[in-house]
Amino acid sequence: MNEYREIAAAEKSKMFHTFFFPVLFIILLWLVKLCEIVFDYPLYNLGVYPRHLKGIVGVLTAPLIHADFGHLLSNSIPLFVLGSGLFYYFRSVAYSIFFLILFATGFWVWVAARPSYHIGASGVVYGLATFMFVSGAIKKNMSLAAFSLVVVFLYGNMIWGVLPVMPHISWESHLMGAIAGIVMAIYYKELGPQKTTYQWETEEENSDDENIIPIDIIDYTVEDVPIVNASNQEDSIINPVYNYTFKPKNEA
Repeated sequence: MNEYREIAAAEKSKMFHTFFFPVLFIILLWLVKLCEIVFDYPLYNLGVYPRHLKGIVGVLTAPLIHADFGHLLSNSIPLFVLGSGLFYYFRSVAYSIFFLILFATGFWVWVAARPSYHIGASGVVYGLATFMFVSGAIKKNMSLAAFSLVVVFLYGNMIWGVLPVMPHISWESHLMGAIAGIVMAIYYKELGPQKTTYQWETEEENSDDENIIPIDIIDYTVEDVPIVNASNQEDSIINPVYNYTFKPKNEA
């Protein structure tokens, strides 16, 4: 009975850690938006403004700022899905992966994007999506691969978000986020779930080991070398996720 209780407690703890941070982060995004409306104070100037000191603070704050509730909602749903997947499969390094993607995306936008305020968390969403997909491909773990297929099914149309097709969309954030996710997947390829090994593969390896012919390690002359016969060896259902850019009239 105690064993069952321990297993149940472990599962409950795992579920708590899976959803805790993604939910907390999304609540923070909504609180920021509500404060912006209640105090009637626009926060777009906390976005990333490339290559200006005034905009470098946005590397950390831009993901918290959203243009409207539609923009916020479109980011909240994938943040919950992908964030929960991250903390479920990579719990020991999930915080590092999440914040490295956030920081790398914002910094690269600050270095290379258009001179405008870039706001929104969709750069992080793109980073998480590509991280989960590439990790599933690299690790060949069936559970992670299945989750990666769900990511592709739900957010496959996100690929268009990395192209400069709409001027008010920060495609640079999407592109930099996607690159950050790929880099993190390669960097952390040795951590998290690994390749699924099936029982028949293990049995085949053991069978091969049994067929190996042992040879005593001794010296032989050319004429004495024995001959060993080893011939028996062997489209999306979720709306696209976008970041926005703002360029006030009085800004350069």
